[in-house]
Amino acid sequence: MAIPSVSPNRPPAKRPQPAPEQLLKQLLAHAVTTSSDAPPDDNPRSEEVILDLDLDGARYLLVRLPKPGTPRVLLSPREREIVRMVAQGHCNKVIAGVLNISSWTVCTHLRRIFAKMGVGSRAAMIARFMETGGAADRGSPPVKALDPRAARRSA
Repeated sequence: MAIPSVSPNRPPAKRPQPAPEQLLKQLLAHAVTTSSDAPPDDNPRSEEVILDLDLDGARYLLVRLPKPGTPRVLLSPREREIVRMVAQGHCNKVIAGVLNISSWTVCTHLRRIFAKMGVGSRAAMIARFMETGGAADRGSPPVKALDPRAARRSA
């Protein structure tokens, strides 16, 4: 392979620089063809080392990370019960009457649930609860709702 000579009076000709996306695609293509003999990991949640390269005294690793998913939020049994009742369309007063707690306590539980789930509304809370698999958890029995008029009389 001949190396073009550069005269001191004339600057070298500029070659167009490839975009980073193109370089990464070329690097991935090279990594696939020169992959190691290690068996692929069947766990899609784990990291995968695509390229491990020593170049000019420095080690370069190209690692494929799993896509970030929505982590499952850990709610207490009482919080899960309140989320289920909100999903059924009950207001704070009815939830308080069924659970025999004050509506202020229901509001406090909801604020804590919102903070844990990173949401700002009841609808977003229910959506996040369902997408993280909380609705599939049938650990508690169905909620027996009070008559809203009875809840108003007791409050």
